[in-house]
Amino acid sequence: MRVPETLFWTAFLIQKVVGEHGMAHFSDEGKSRGKDYCIFFNSQWARLPQDLNKASRLQIYDLTTSVLCSPSDVPEGGFPNLIPMVMRGNCTFYEKVRLAQINGAKALLIVSKDRLTPPAGNKTQYEEIDIPVALLSYTDMLDIGKTFGKGRLVAMYAPNEPVLDYNMVIIFLMAVGTVAVGGYWAGSRDSKKRYMKHKRDDGAEKQDEETVDVTPIMICVFVVMCCSMLVLLYFFYDHLAIWVIAIFCLASSVGLHSCLWPFVRRLPFCKCRVPENNLPYFHTRPQVRMLLLSAFCVAVSGTWMVFRNEDQWAWVLQDTLGIAFCLYMLKTVRLPTFKACTLLLSVLFVYDVFFVFITPFLTKSGESIMVEVAAGPSDSYAHEKLPMVLKVPRLNFSPLSLCDRPFSLLGFGDVLVPGLLVVYCHRFDILTQSSRIYFVACTIAYGIGLLITFVALAVMQMGQPALLYLVPCTLLTSLAVALWRRELPQFWTGSGFVPPIVLAPINCTQTAAPQTEDHLTRSEKEDTEDDTRTPPERKAEAENKSN
Repeated sequence: MRVPETLFWTAFLIQKVVGEHGMAHFSDEGKSRGKDYCIFFNSQWARLPQDLNKASRLQIYDLTTSVLCSPSDVPEGGFPNLIPMVMRGNCTFYEKVRLAQINGAKALLIVSKDRLTPPAGNKTQYEEIDIPVALLSYTDMLDIGKTFGKGRLVAMYAPNEPVLDYNMVIIFLMAVGTVAVGGYWAGSRDSKKRYMKHKRDDGAEKQDEETVDVTPIMICVFVVMCCSMLVLLYFFYDHLAIWVIAIFCLASSVGLHSCLWPFVRRLPFCKCRVPENNLPYFHTRPQVRMLLLSAFCVAVSGTWMVFRNEDQWAWVLQDTLGIAFCLYMLKTVRLPTFKACTLLLSVLFVYDVFFVFITPFLTKSGESIMVEVAAGPSDSYAHEKLPMVLKVPRLNFSPLSLCDRPFSLLGFGDVLVPGLLVVYCHRFDILTQSSRIYFVACTIAYGIGLLITFVALAVMQMGQPALLYLVPCTLLTSLAVALWRRELPQFWTGSGFVPPIVLAPINCTQTAAPQTEDHLTRSEKEDTEDDTRTPPERKAEAENKSN
């Protein structure tokens, strides 16, 4: 046990360089209007003011043709009351900023073509340097050169960002609404399928009602696949991301069709069917309105795929398709027992915590594998984002939205996994006639768990494994309700879903009642209807059988 303990404590005792986001406000000399650009700095060198009005506006000295690693790179006269802008590389941050400070610079901007990392140093170097040093992306440097003239000024500052954003309210309503609607819809449809007679007008509706019961083996295989896929995406993100996007388009189209079809089939027009043919799928002669709905769903999904990188409005389509996909999965996938619910949620609880909190100690960059994959690696050349999340842009209008992730994210798994438990609770409610107490309690518990997740996100200022809070809230609440109602054995095994078969006692002395037309079986009715013989012919046939 000494080796694991040593590794555990070493991971926490290693000093980690903490970087902070700030803003560099560029403007032309003599003009008040300008533009903000994101910078990444280390406050251990020097702090930046929090307000732009308190920041000094100084002239930029463009030295991007040099890396400022030796005195020969310093121009004649130095950088009196200037902020030199140099390229990254060939020497340490300390050597660059020391040369800049000796030659009169008031700050230093380092342009980086690679990923922005905090400019690190040691304690002695931090004490020696008293001017700010920050990193600026190469893309922003090119934009600055095109936008502003040679006499451009810059003011560097680090505004405080609001702890919570209003977009959390939208994500909360979407997530809780999806779980509640999906749980109610799936539970009600399952009860109708078991206890009511449906009049099905085509094969597509039968297929829509098919469900998949999850077994323990399926849970284990699913978790292994999730782990493998997440690791593969971390190492081969640019190669696999486009395939994930294509799969999402296909699955979301099916989900959107499944959600809209119950409403479309009630419309009084386009009920005619396709003429008889031998084409694949069309040989079943689907209704015209079903084909029109399929074309509409494919068009919506295709529109999102083409314009998926439009941050202003594409997120609305992504969330719509994502919610439809989640509702479809909640209707299709079914956990037959509370034991299966506990197994699935517990295993995914460990999975989520491991890939968010433990993997930063195992990766070279110190970043969580889950967060990196969900938000997209910053060093990705394809710059694709995985669509398996609900996303809402930030609404606080902070300048730092240029630096940090401009969207707040919630993964589909954080909706689907607890949602399957909510579906189970609703089915148990209906089939045991318990006034939906399990369903309501579990849905409220999900909402409370999501609020706890948001609070933890605000306090820790880092990505949170939502299942860390959602799983205990939903599982323990459902368990508590079952204990309070003294229905734990039935709730655990799902025995409430199998109604007892009551056999009527057989009276041997009772004579059989003459069969009426109502008691005839379907085959007997068909035989009676097809029998066109005359009574003498039937009598002769009966005598031959008796002989």
